[in-house]
Amino acid sequence: MRVISFCADGIREAAAKGFYDWAVDQDADIICVQDLRAPESGLGAAKYNPDGYFSYFFDAIDGTTNGVAIYCRKLPKAIMTGLGLGDADGEGRFMQADFENISVACLLGPVASMEDTGSLARKSRFYEQLRTQLDKVRKKRRQYVLCGNWNMAHAARDVQQAAVHADTPGFLAAERQYLDGLYGELGYVDAFRVVNQDEDEFSWWPGGRAAGDGWRVDLQIVSAGLRGTIEYGALYKVQEFSSHAPLIMDYDIELERL
Repeated sequence: MRVISFCADGIREAAAKGFYDWAVDQDADIICVQDLRAPESGLGAAKYNPDGYFSYFFDAIDGTTNGVAIYCRKLPKAIMTGLGLGDADGEGRFMQADFENISVACLLGPVASMEDTGSLARKSRFYEQLRTQLDKVRKKRRQYVLCGNWNMAHAARDVQQAAVHADTPGFLAAERQYLDGLYGELGYVDAFRVVNQDEDEFSWWPGGRAAGDGWRVDLQIVSAGLRGTIEYGALYKVQEFSSHAPLIMDYDIELERL
């Protein structure tokens, strides 16, 4: 099973830069796209719905921010949207495709700033709700792949200027500890790091790649039972479709035919 995760910075702009042409050529089973910045009603064109895939969109209420999409080669048993966060689910940040014994989720973590304490609180609530959900499901037989722009990095090697960003949201001590908890206490796995330990692997450059300020915030986090299935991982950097590089992961899993 090949899964691609990509944060688009606006799906129309990414499509114009050739994202879909590239993605279709990758022979992916599932493609997860975040930060659509477009309403579902405006994504009916063929270029946003590639042949051979079932397309699912979850947009924000305002239709101009956030939004996630999942493209599946095989028909899922169910699609779930939101995390039960009330008004926050109107921001279009989470969608999950359920297959027989595995679920693949697409998420877009909230952005926060030190100047806006409310944004820090909203981000914390989102991730605490996600942790509650992940703790609840980890005891079940179902396995999970959570793809997305988490808007936070785990370790110093995941931030090109780690010393500079010690007090920057996305690399705060509390956020790093949150990921410690997912990987330690809950047993989830950073799939990319199972197969790639390089120090210079970044997926996001907020000021452009030439600025030399890379972050690895685009992750596929999987349940413990999938660790042994991880075969390959790479960040595609040859073409630039947005400020984020697509993350490609291969798993030794065969999705069910329905």
